[in-house]
Amino acid sequence: MPGPVLTTASTITCPHGGSASLTTSNSKTNAGGSPALLETDVHTVRGCPFTIGNKPSPCMRIEWSAGAGSANVFGTPVLVQSSVGTCYSPENAPQGVALIVNTQQKVTAR
Repeated sequence: MPGPVLTTASTITCPHGGSASLTTSNSKTNAGGSPALLETDVHTVRGCPFTIGNKPSPCMRIEWSAGAGSANVFGTPVLVQSSVGTCYSPENAPQGVALIVNTQQKVTAR
């Protein structure tokens, strides 16, 4: 699906309100002035308050799928607003889909 390219300046949270730390292995391609995120990037989450009963089970990381089909950096698809980020607990259990709150609007990809 086409959409704005996600960058290190985007704002992404877990479904419980934790903040994603957006770093990338991409040092070559910018979108809207910041490095574009790649489908292979894994982002850490901080500040997730989620619990199961009395046991803390915060989202710890986000792994991505559904990157752009036609835009890539050395063969790795860039992330776009329609990409899917799955949030995982410390026990590697999926805990929901990441929320893309804000991203640049100048560069889009399909």
